[in-house]
Amino acid sequence: MTILVTGGAGFIGSNFIAYERRVHPEDRILCVDALTYAGNMENLAPFMDDPLFRFVKADIADRQAIYALFEEEKPDIVVNFAAETHVDRSVHDPEVFLRTNMMGTQVLMDACRKYGIQRYHQVSTDEVYGDLPLDEPDLFFTEETPLHTSSPYSASKASADLMVLAYHRTFGLPVSITRCSNNYGPYQFPEKLIPLMISRALKDQTLPVYGTGENVRDWLFVDDHCSAIDLVMRKGRVGEVYNVGGHNERTNLEVVKTILRELNKPESLITFVTDRPGHDRRYAIDPAKIHGELGWLPETKFDDGIRATIRWYLDNVGWLERIIAGEYQDYYEKMYAGR
Repeated sequence: MTILVTGGAGFIGSNFIAYERRVHPEDRILCVDALTYAGNMENLAPFMDDPLFRFVKADIADRQAIYALFEEEKPDIVVNFAAETHVDRSVHDPEVFLRTNMMGTQVLMDACRKYGIQRYHQVSTDEVYGDLPLDEPDLFFTEETPLHTSSPYSASKASADLMVLAYHRTFGLPVSITRCSNNYGPYQFPEKLIPLMISRALKDQTLPVYGTGENVRDWLFVDDHCSAIDLVMRKGRVGEVYNVGGHNERTNLEVVKTILRELNKPESLITFVTDRPGHDRRYAIDPAKIHGELGWLPETKFDDGIRATIRWYLDNVGWLERIIAGEYQDYYEKMYAGR
């Protein structure tokens, strides 16, 4: 079958494509990405000559382009990774988050209604639940936790989730949603905590940590997340939400110190900076539902995953440097010159 992956040139999307080509080589992958700042064609280089892979540069909020693509390809499954995701950017410019995360989702679902689909899967985030107190370590997000957003980013994702569920109830669209905890792994754009700290530590630059660094995140290795999405889109119940967590809680400061130890760099590089507005205190997911229904559990412990991630960045310093220099933006032209 044909699986349409939106946002496939980004961090999780490109890892998902790699997972699908590895685990389900019989399926065809159609990748759509607008190639904004976080989309990188280098992430897709391993697939460009694969006859069962096609890349299309398009914005999911562009109704004409998306309808034309559905008319031509008639995908069986849509997995929507396309999103503006960085909280700090949403604080400075909320509008683009509303356009991509909300309106783009609507355009995709309208196309699914018009042209038919076996499953529309929305990739969401635990940030739609708000945060948890630091002094109640036994409290976790479940699928029944009320939505309580803290930033324009999380509000736009929660709005999209509600629209997805509304399209299921109103129009009978076969949908599913996963809400994941913080991902880490290869190809993550270096505005996020882990690759940012790795890239700066490698140059012996200061490592900016918000507040006191005590904010807690539940870290999920990206390949574990991809396996969960694959299970839900193929076998999950229609109209359901599944939380996907790593059971790997760490404070931001612990994560930074772990990176410094692995790189043999001094903790004196850490600099505490003014906290960002509305900074959530703790995220922690209970994945009991996806485990009970589909048998999924994360396989990667944080200590193993972070070592593998650091090794990947050390082995791919050129990839990192091209992003920092902005040169990765030229890769699309290089890939398609003469094609």
